[in-house]
Amino acid sequence: MALHADVAELLAAAGALGVDVDDAVADEHVRWSAYRRVVLVIASSPSRDRDVAIVATILRDPVEMVAKSAVVAFVDEIAMRTAGPAEFRVWASGLLPEIDGLAAEGHRAFIRRPIHDWLFHLSPKDGHVPTTAELAEITDWMQRALAEGSRSPAVLALLAESGRRKKTRNVAKNRARSRELRPR
Repeated sequence: MALHADVAELLAAAGALGVDVDDAVADEHVRWSAYRRVVLVIASSPSRDRDVAIVATILRDPVEMVAKSAVVAFVDEIAMRTAGPAEFRVWASGLLPEIDGLAAEGHRAFIRRPIHDWLFHLSPKDGHVPTTAELAEITDWMQRALAEGSRSPAVLALLAESGRRKKTRNVAKNRARSRELRPR
């Protein structure tokens, strides 16, 4: 019954109509889809007041992979909408007590990893030039995302030189040489 109440509460908080709560409780795939809708709506809100409560509710889901994946999707959405690393760091620190409540270290690490990656991704917005050591600590996925999307010549140069994968290094090298990043 607690799962039913949690799913109903999340859907109501997001104003998500058209999701059958009983179907979401019975099927983890339907529930993941419902959580995804909730995450998109809540992340698009200008207020961050409900975020910790939303994460706490999602993390009570009995299927830990569904819960962890939904929270990581929420982290990704917020990170893409924040102004910089300081704002994201403050937001993420509010989630840590909920994340630390997970029983297994692997589950905690699963959520902490993208938080760390996004802090690295956002750091050039504050003028920070990442180091080779910092680059080595982020995932291959984030290195590739930066190579494909960063507009920072310093980040692209670092990735071209020290990216973990050859493809990442090549993408960064080609983008660093492209006209789109050169001053006009």
